[in-house]
Amino acid sequence: MFTKAEAFVSFAVPDVDEARDFYGGTLGLRTSDGPEGVLVLHIEGSRDVMVYPKPDHAPATYTVLNFPVEDVEQAVDALAEKGVTFERYEGFDQDERGIFRGGGPLIAWFRDPAGNILSVVKPD
Repeated sequence: MFTKAEAFVSFAVPDVDEARDFYGGTLGLRTSDGPEGVLVLHIEGSRDVMVYPKPDHAPATYTVLNFPVEDVEQAVDALAEKGVTFERYEGFDQDERGIFRGGGPLIAWFRDPAGNILSVVKPD
């Protein structure tokens, strides 16, 4: 039924203007305004991501968006210079910068201003 459907990702934030500043300014993504107050994130090589306003937003407890990068260390350093703080999770083998090194791909998690969890990850 959905084998030829082009699915897309969307998630909520309480403040689209704040999200625009973060995703466009801090992360450097190209953004545009969509219908009904939706913010559209244009990520090269990927489908567009829709960020929609939800006043009673509660952030998910899982990663909503992963950014594959060639060099996780470099991405973490660049984001930290822009004021991004990386998450620490109990029981995870993370280094002093928050990079998970416990087996599998290198990954580091951070949050957007709405509390949504994002990551930079080096695919295997």
